[in-house]
Order: sequence, then C-alpha cells, then structure tokens
Amino acid sequence: MSKVIVPISNGFEEIEAISIIDVLRRADINVTIAAVEDIQTIGAHDIKVTADCKIEKINAEEFDMIILPGGLPNAFTLAENANVQNLLKQMKEQNKHIGAICAAPFALHKANVLNKNFTCYPSFEEKIRQDGYHNEDDIVIDDKVITSRGPATAMNFALEIVKILLNEEKYTEVKNGLLQK
Repeated sequence: MSKVIVPISNGFEEIEAISIIDVLRRADINVTIAAVEDIQTIGAHDIKVTADCKIEKINAEEFDMIILPGGLPNAFTLAENANVQNLLKQMKEQNKHIGAICAAPFALHKANVLNKNFTCYPSFEEKIRQDGYHNEDDIVIDDKVITSRGPATAMNFALEIVKILLNEEKYTEVKNGLLQK
C-alpha cells in the first residue's frame, strides 16, 4: 500500500488539503496528516483539522510521497520549518514523489527540491522564479515533482497523484466514483 504524508500548519487551504486526503484515501492510499504546529490545526477559513501526528514523528523512509497543500500562512510556515524542509530533501534524495499545490511550491523552492518545470498560485512564481513557470497549466509533472495551481485544481491534482502512485485503472475508478469530468 502506498503511503503519503501531508504536513499542515495553521492557515492551510482546506479545499486543497481535504481534497488530497479524501481522494487518496478513496484510492486506498494510506495518508498521514502531520501537524507542524498543534495537533488541532486551523485552516485559512477557520476549519479545524486534527492531525494524525506531529511532523517530528515522521520518518521519510516510511513514505512514498510528501504532498504540501497551500494556503497562507501555511505555505510560509512549511517553507521555514526545519522538519518539513528536511523531509522534502530526504524524499528528493530517496527519489520519492513530491507534490505541492497553490502557494506550497514555494516550500519546495526553499528546500531546493523543485524541478525546472512547475506551476503554482498566480503571483507566487514571483517568489520562486519565472524560468520554468507554467502559467496556463493546472498541473505540471516534472520527473517525480508534481505541482498544481490552487483550490479549483485540487481534485484533479489528487486524482493525478492516484494515477502516479497506483495506476490508470484505480484513477478511473476513483474519478468515476466522484463523478469528476
């Protein structure tokens, strides 16, 4: 069974985090929500989520992928948190999958794990770099790094991760079950 870690901190974008967690769990992917701050984390729109554990408890070797939802100040917190930054670097060194959506590619950039081609929430490329930024693409896959633009792209982003970690058959099954076009 594939295992994924989703780190969150206060101000995370709820649509992105919950879409990722929900869609992956529908595909029978083991998802661990790791709190960077308190176990009960409050999203950008005051929705509370109780994490499974603290980020300090996470061992990169036990996971196949790390996925960062966006939202503010979450994206900045993930970019500045030593545990998250170390996990990103370890996942890259171990040739594992890395994902980020919305403003969270900024945290990948700070960890120096963002590949050449990426997308993010419009204007955040100014904090990252112009070179390699795809402003028209909802999802960009560059080797084992997958990025996406924002809340409206979260469902397709999560489905694409299902395809990457599992297969086309499971992707289609989950997509059809969600009535996703």
